Amino acid sequence: MSGLYLSRGLFPQEFLRPTVDFLLATQKSSGEIPWFPGGYTDPWDHVEAAMGLSIGGEHAAAVRAYRWLAGLQLPDGSWWASYRGDIVDNDHRRESNFVAYIATGVWHHYLITHDTGFLREMWPVVDGAIGFVLRLQSAHGEIDWAVDTAGAPLRDALVTGCSSIYKSLECACNIALTLGEERSHWYLARTSLGTALRSRPERFDRSWESKARYSMDWFYPVLSGAVQGAPARARLAARWDEFVHSGLGCRCVADEPWVTVAESCELVMALLAAGDHARAVELYSWLHQWRTDDGAYWTGYQFAEDLLWPEEQPTWTAAAILLAADALTGYTAAADLFTRVELLQSPPLAAGQRLRRDQ
Repeated sequence: MSGLYLSRGLFPQEFLRPTVDFLLATQKSSGEIPWFPGGYTDPWDHVEAAMGLSIGGEHAAAVRAYRWLAGLQLPDGSWWASYRGDIVDNDHRRESNFVAYIATGVWHHYLITHDTGFLREMWPVVDGAIGFVLRLQSAHGEIDWAVDTAGAPLRDALVTGCSSIYKSLECACNIALTLGEERSHWYLARTSLGTALRSRPERFDRSWESKARYSMDWFYPVLSGAVQGAPARARLAARWDEFVHSGLGCRCVADEPWVTVAESCELVMALLAAGDHARAVELYSWLHQWRTDDGAYWTGYQFAEDLLWPEEQPTWTAAAILLAADALTGYTAAADLFTRVELLQSPPLAAGQRLRRDQ
């Protein structure tokens, strides 16, 4: 199916119910949500899938997902890159944006349910995760992308990863304030990270080839709220023709004829954040040709060779479909999480610092 045009107040609940059921069917009894049956689970995509369950009204299943992840948290607040059940699948690194994303998911679930007991239960998990992440922040504001097996920081930063952390810090600050926990240094760390993302490009991709060919590097600073208003619209306009293939979706990388559903959904939300509602609606309408009969979605489509690739139907892609639909329709109380910045209080100022309005 294609041509699903969504508008505020008209969430296609019947159409997307099979997508929610697909997430439920893939979730294990432990709460774990792997990429697909038999696949591994990484912390970031697990949280993304849990957010899809929250949108679908499956609140108990979402809570099981967060509790499963909480049970695997390491003493320093982090998680390994991937798991299969309770067994570590990849112990080569622990990625900072994977670790931080727990704050985004927990705040998302709270916005939908207003369950303060859940928020309080997850507070030590969020507090530990953010503590781990901020220990990797440099004096210039960027945050190292990972630590290795031994826990040594891998001294470089990713635009996409740091943008994701920027949104997670917004959510973490709101969790702390809601629970009456003082974490003023989180606000300052977020301000410093935002400055790096907007005006210190030399702090990223220092030791490898630039990741600018990836579409996420293009739109994630907008999706996260690090770049807003006219600069956000200009950023998206500058490379639109490079990344977006009309009628199909957003490319994963600029130089490959491959559109991916999850990146397209995230671009939908970035467009909404930048105030471009019309293009967001149009882009989302293209994506349902990649839907399967059970409500899952293929990862992407290689249009030069006319084939689905890879032949996988990830849970995180299904969740991205739900997140974008929520953002377009305002279905849940968390619908605007990725389309606007909402800090519940103003960040404190360091000595001699003047705060930009868009921070």
